[in-house]
Amino acid sequence: MNTYLTLATESFTGYWNYLVSEVLHPSFHNYFYWLIALSLFCWLLEIIFPWRKNQSIIRKDFFLDGFYMFFNFFLFSLIGYNALSNIGVKLFSDFLSLFGVSNFVAISVQTFPLWAQLLLLLVVKDFIDWNVHRLLHRVPQLWEFHKVHHSVEEMGFAAHLRFHWMETIVYRSIEYIPLAMIGFGINDFIMVHIFTLAIGHLNHSNLKISWGPLKYLFNSPQMHIWHHAKVLPQQYGANFGLTFSVWDYIFGTVHWPGSGRDEVLGFERSEIFPKELIKQMIFPFTKQKSQ
Repeated sequence: MNTYLTLATESFTGYWNYLVSEVLHPSFHNYFYWLIALSLFCWLLEIIFPWRKNQSIIRKDFFLDGFYMFFNFFLFSLIGYNALSNIGVKLFSDFLSLFGVSNFVAISVQTFPLWAQLLLLLVVKDFIDWNVHRLLHRVPQLWEFHKVHHSVEEMGFAAHLRFHWMETIVYRSIEYIPLAMIGFGINDFIMVHIFTLAIGHLNHSNLKISWGPLKYLFNSPQMHIWHHAKVLPQQYGANFGLTFSVWDYIFGTVHWPGSGRDEVLGFERSEIFPKELIKQMIFPFTKQKSQ
């Protein structure tokens, strides 16, 4: 028990020191300033080349989504998720050790060229996340958390990171075992993370992006807007791709009937969904839920 208490304490202090270092020491390997830089870049593009020209530069819930960005990216780990994650990994490792298993890596990719490691990590992680995203729509309890993300009424880059903190736990928990079994040992993981962050920002932005034939590979604002459409023919939604659209084409979950520029966003009865941050955070835990 003392081991876990020590680990929890070190996790809090370690992440605090990491966050302070991120803020005070800008560098290429700095998530904090990459988030700021990519956000400002996407916002500038929205201002210069808006897809919906009648949408305000400071769109509805702009500052709410801005808070969600930094909360989900940093503050959630600071107030407990980093400690919870480290303890979870330790518990899982200790559980495996009961059966004499000290290493469950099935495929070691560390001997691959760096570009191959990064590409494999990107593809495998995105496929896992595509499946998790589908679960968020199909499992009623998970959908209650995912409603926070779908409560966006006007799309913009910052809507990318408006989501309930429980989603972080779901995504990272399901990702952990398959990614660990592949044995990723990449020091430059930031390259994949920043790439997916940029694509996610763009997919939610007020921009018209034409990929041409690459639309069958990469997601886009014109495709993703239909994922947020209030009225969909499919019961559980469509266009679940995060970075890649190819999974939706392969598994038949594509819905792209038109431009979608002025499509009404949300979900059934989303107009009664809480508008305030705290109420959105506690909404899935309350008995009163929108249908």
